[in-house]
Amino acid sequence: QGEPWTSIPRCEDGAGTRGGSRRWARSAASGANSGQPSPESRADSKYRETVLLPRSGFPAQLPGRLQPEAEVELQQKCGFSELYSWQRQRNTKNEFCLHDGPPYANGDPHVGHALNKILKDITNRFHMMRGYKVHYVPGWDCHGLPIELKALLELKETQNLSPMEIRQRAKEFAERAIEKQKSAFIRWGIMADWANCYRTFDRKYEAKQLSIFHKMYDKGYIYQDYKPVFWSPSANTALAEAELEYNQQHVSRSVYIKFPLLKTPPKLASVIAGCSTVGLLIWTTQPWTIPANQAICYMPDSDYSIVKCANTGECYILAANRVESTAAILDTQFEVISTCKGVDLENGSCAHPTIPGRESPFLPANHVTMAKGTGLVHTAPAHGMEDYSVASHHQLPMDCLVDEGGFFTEAAGPELQNKAVLEEGNEAVIQMLRAAKSLLKEEKCVHSYPYDWRTKKPVIIRASKQWFVNTANIKVTAQELLKKVKFIPASAVNRMLEMLDRRTYWCISRQRSWGVPIPVFYHKTTGESLINSEIIENVIKIVEQHGSDAWWTLPVEQLLPRKIAVDSHDVLDYVQGQDVLDIWFDSGTSWAHVLEGADQRADLYLEGKDQLGGWFQSSLLTSVATRKKAPYKTLVVHGFTLGEKGEKMSKSIGNVVDPDVVINGGQDHSKEPPYGADVLRWWVAESNVFTEVLIGPAVLSAAKDDINKLRNTLRFMLGNMADFNPETDSIPSSEMYVIDQYMLHLLQDYAKKITEAYKEYDYGKVIRLLQAFHTRDLSNFYFSIIKDRLYCEGEKDPKRRSCQTALVEALDVVVRSLAPILPHLAEEVFQFLPYRKESESVFRSGWINTSSVWKKPGLEEVVEAACAMRDSFLGSIAGRNALEHEVIIVIDPGLLFELMETLQSEESSSVSQLNEIMMASQTTLLSELPIEMATDEKIIKGTFLINLEGGDIREESSYKVIVLPAAKAKCLRCRKYSADSPLSLCPRCTKVMAGK
Repeated sequence: QGEPWTSIPRCEDGAGTRGGSRRWARSAASGANSGQPSPESRADSKYRETVLLPRSGFPAQLPGRLQPEAEVELQQKCGFSELYSWQRQRNTKNEFCLHDGPPYANGDPHVGHALNKILKDITNRFHMMRGYKVHYVPGWDCHGLPIELKALLELKETQNLSPMEIRQRAKEFAERAIEKQKSAFIRWGIMADWANCYRTFDRKYEAKQLSIFHKMYDKGYIYQDYKPVFWSPSANTALAEAELEYNQQHVSRSVYIKFPLLKTPPKLASVIAGCSTVGLLIWTTQPWTIPANQAICYMPDSDYSIVKCANTGECYILAANRVESTAAILDTQFEVISTCKGVDLENGSCAHPTIPGRESPFLPANHVTMAKGTGLVHTAPAHGMEDYSVASHHQLPMDCLVDEGGFFTEAAGPELQNKAVLEEGNEAVIQMLRAAKSLLKEEKCVHSYPYDWRTKKPVIIRASKQWFVNTANIKVTAQELLKKVKFIPASAVNRMLEMLDRRTYWCISRQRSWGVPIPVFYHKTTGESLINSEIIENVIKIVEQHGSDAWWTLPVEQLLPRKIAVDSHDVLDYVQGQDVLDIWFDSGTSWAHVLEGADQRADLYLEGKDQLGGWFQSSLLTSVATRKKAPYKTLVVHGFTLGEKGEKMSKSIGNVVDPDVVINGGQDHSKEPPYGADVLRWWVAESNVFTEVLIGPAVLSAAKDDINKLRNTLRFMLGNMADFNPETDSIPSSEMYVIDQYMLHLLQDYAKKITEAYKEYDYGKVIRLLQAFHTRDLSNFYFSIIKDRLYCEGEKDPKRRSCQTALVEALDVVVRSLAPILPHLAEEVFQFLPYRKESESVFRSGWINTSSVWKKPGLEEVVEAACAMRDSFLGSIAGRNALEHEVIIVIDPGLLFELMETLQSEESSSVSQLNEIMMASQTTLLSELPIEMATDEKIIKGTFLINLEGGDIREESSYKVIVLPAAKAKCLRCRKYSADSPLSLCPRCTKVMAGK
């Protein structure tokens, strides 16, 4: 494409076909000769300037720093920064709203950001080009522990900082992170009004968040309770389930313990009477919770056995189906004395193994499993969700013996006090069990265990007084509404429904300074909480005016006016609560602040799969609780970024990909070349984003190569339009060459498929369609056929104008189809259009526009039939120059012959449409074999099935292709063997050159 004029096409490879089972022969330049010019080359040199070669300043590729520099220049020249505001002014009722899930303002931009933001931008640009007014407000999640911790890391002394000092540092840190991320997003070409973003620490946002809190409180969904929650000792705060990550290789010290039988269950009295000592066998991976034990739980319908230990003679009770495996673990044998149902354990109890005088009753519970352990579950209400439910039902004590730092309190006793439960506290409990002769076995257990996703350290379950959302009363409605939401991929809906199903409550209080305060006051003496609608409304007004800092800076009498105080208490008897709202509540209320209109619903939320349990869920719960509807119509869920071998990115492995290095190159450009933003965008689009997304040097290099191949195709089309003005030079489609009409037919089909793929957010399919079309249909097939007509016909000849008309349409369709993915390349092409209007921008001039008259199914049969014969011809010459041959096609009279006659009315021609498709020097069309034939001919037989009128006309016809050496001389101008003598021009070129 765009080679020296001497490369008028010859066929280089064998038979090729287009479409499903077909591939097309590729044209290639004939190599330049070296040494002294031959008489022929001296004679033809005078014709070089008469060949209409492609002319364009559009570069085939931009090496080195030129690519990123050109992109920055294009962004400024083409008004990237004004595009969002321009489209918001359009007079249309069609609106598309993509609500931006806020990235976290605690670090530099990374490839995960690139994946997410570019996917959103492709989506927005597509909808904008289709005439929609796009609503997209970028935002940032600005509160929370990670920002607080990173801000404090910058200080040497943090022990004595006031909440306001911490908040100021955290805000400054978040603001710096936002500016870094924002500049990167702009450089990637993300279309937005970057001067008007939302930030969760903006006072209007905070006030709106508290108004959602207020509505949920008024409806009875928010309450304070003492119950077990996930607790991070390393961060000193409660966590929601969405803030956990599970370490599959966590090692716990698991123990088998006996709890001595204290009170025999009445139904087992006669069976146990013969046993000297009886104990219940318990297994746990958390020995430190044993001091908090209040009961032993069993499954009422399961079978339990009373067994005698061969080693000690003691009797134990455990699940019947756990007898053999437990005996093997304890390196003994159990003799089964009797078997009973779990319900028979009713009204029994045992003694606590380490606390004299404490009795642990036997209680029925449905959470007991038989998959591992002994079928009897140690129950510590302060340290387990199911344990808490059992304790609530049976009114057991729920005392927590562990403080906020994860240390045993004074209530745990002098042997345990101040010991870390996950370290020396655990060891101390095991030693106490050993001393009481209750420890039967200790072993290491590798299992999945929850970790704090920020500090990367293990969490515990610990009862404390927290604020909760009662999701049990919301989730049924939420699940029903979720079933009406469109999920891409569809499988994601089941994962989210399962996560919702497991969520019985949502802990929304955090013991930190950097966040939105929970508007509650506590009595200084009694600790009783004070909260009501009037109080919340007053705090909302103050926050709207001053921001949430006011909670820490204003005096209590301003925050809690005297008229609001209750029970004749003085306002000064109260103090502000110090808990802040969970940041999932922060971001989960973004719909209320950002989405416009009465409906306040987005057409689309698009985030990573971790948000199925995070932002997607918190947004749904807050929206359903306050107005009984989902805040989104469609959810698109993408995977995470990994190294190109499928491994997690880490600095130690050295496989971290920095988007800035991808765009601008690293320190050594030979190892880390500058690719520009479009390569990053191509990577996003071509990836299967619904699974894990791989990136690395090989992936990026391949993306660059793909774009360069695309540039070459675009360059060829641009180069052949230098003398063409679509407004004055276009040919009506009905008068165009059949092959040109066929290209328009293919264009319409391509445009339809591309549009559908964009609508389904399947950008990988868009890339596949684009690559197949520009390489197979255009470069390898159409360009190779029309080069002779483009280069050698008269400049204004209707035959040449015909293919130029098709090329203009092809360029326009291709550029618009790639524009949402490669905006810089699309605008660059528009800069080089010879007929471009000065103000024209690909994004301001709409989506692909094809004509229904282009759709001509009958053309397929004509062209496909001719190409079948062409493939027979090219396959027989084994890669030699097609122009050195002439072809005779023999078809019996009938439909196929008539179709071919539409391409060549005369018997023999070197300039017919049929000969152009064959790419030979001359084609002869006959209805029967010649009587006398030369001896060196090649006859290839074939058949072609004609299928017209939707199958109403079906006819299989046979054909013969005879390949002969070209009989005439090579034309000095067009290189076809169609001249009468070696030093003359062929009739076509003679006609073109007449008068020149």
